[in-house]
Amino acid sequence: MSQLSTSPLDLKLHLKQHTALTSPATELLYGGAAGGGKSHLMRVASVLWASEIPGLQIYLFRRQRPDLIKNHVEGPNGYREMLAQWENDGLVKIVEDEIRFWNGSKIYLCHCKDEKDRFNYQGAEIHVLLIDELTHFTETMYRYLRGRVRMVGINLPEKYAGMFPRIIAGTNPGGRGHVWVKQSFVDFAAPMAITKTPDIEGGMLRQYIPALLEDNPSMAENDPLYEARLAGLGSAELVRAMRHGDWDIVEGAFFDNWTSDLVIKPFAIPKHWTRFRSFDWGSARPFSCGWWAVASEPIMSSTGIIPRGAMIRYREWYGVKKDPVTGIVKPNVGLKMNAQLVAIGIKAREKGDKIAYGVADPAIFSEDGGPSIAKRMKEKGISWKRADNARVARAGAMGGWDQLRARIDGEDERPMIYCFDTCRDSIRTIPALMHDEARAEDLDTNAEDHAADEWRYGCMSRPYEAPSPDAKTKPRKDYDLENEELDDWRTA
Repeated sequence: MSQLSTSPLDLKLHLKQHTALTSPATELLYGGAAGGGKSHLMRVASVLWASEIPGLQIYLFRRQRPDLIKNHVEGPNGYREMLAQWENDGLVKIVEDEIRFWNGSKIYLCHCKDEKDRFNYQGAEIHVLLIDELTHFTETMYRYLRGRVRMVGINLPEKYAGMFPRIIAGTNPGGRGHVWVKQSFVDFAAPMAITKTPDIEGGMLRQYIPALLEDNPSMAENDPLYEARLAGLGSAELVRAMRHGDWDIVEGAFFDNWTSDLVIKPFAIPKHWTRFRSFDWGSARPFSCGWWAVASEPIMSSTGIIPRGAMIRYREWYGVKKDPVTGIVKPNVGLKMNAQLVAIGIKAREKGDKIAYGVADPAIFSEDGGPSIAKRMKEKGISWKRADNARVARAGAMGGWDQLRARIDGEDERPMIYCFDTCRDSIRTIPALMHDEARAEDLDTNAEDHAADEWRYGCMSRPYEAPSPDAKTKPRKDYDLENEELDDWRTA
């Protein structure tokens, strides 16, 4: 165990925590598995730096204030207990949401529950930004707070030269921010690598330090049954995420039936298959256009047989902003293209395709003070019909999400919907979508749901119902790919 101390306190860190504390990275994500010591690292770092750097302004965030107080102020490991000796000696004063040090340094205990709350920190000069449970925050919140990170007029001890201002965030996989955190930190570079980000990404030295339960021996010493409780969380996905820090697992996902079998290698679409497209409009937010083919007969793919009647997404155009230098996607940020340019782009991409029809969000047909988006696109040769926009089930009819889930489930352990692995933005966004907290049958519309909406329109244009249990008991033949034969009970 590595040990750091500032008289008369005894501030202890384990090796992985000490690595994060002393890292030259200025934008650091620490965490992964539960129990890795994220919160303790932040408290120790904040107290140590505040005591050694006069005038330092440290902002510690959690999304909700009750969680902030419970996790960082109260309890045997909170600030009150940690700083009790210094408070008794008059070196520190804890006043509401501030911890004031004798040398002018302060730790501000902050929360940012709603998007608008970020503006409460508009004038802040944040020398150290600490964010606990980063995936609970939206990317907009994080980018705004990161923009407040600056330092002027602070005399740093030589050992801290180049290390400030800085950001340390901690989190586990999952939550509404899972996708952007994974892309920004976990997928950005190899674990432990320190990489300078481009200016559009903040220009800081970014690092991801994975932390597991094994990296925090104190947890095993103080709570020997903690690992067993993690193993008993329930679903295998949640155990992998919380016990092993697996970022490829999204517990609580809306499409928890999504499997790798849906993603297939591209193949030549037979010319006689019906092709159509679906579209979800966006400007400030991304638009999504997908091209689909409907299998007229079973065909072999990279993950197995695609049944007759299955939908295959063979192309997509997702209007998301990317960094021009690195090509890094800016999640949920649109290209702000006008309708005519989008139509021209769609027409160019489907050149040579015989498109039977196109379905789009009914909102594009609205005429509010001028020609509708649909009319402007039609002028450039791209026509749409109104999609059925029902998200959830109605009386006597399945909603769009049920249609999509039914196709993902498919029949006989084979999905009835697929996408080429070149449809990267669908693959990036759809599996990570979460349930709406207030309406469990719907997904969280604050997330990057544009591709999912557009998949929904496509599914609703070709309603699907799996065979009844009785139908599945009928005698059936094996697939005959050579003669393109298939049981007549399958639903197209």
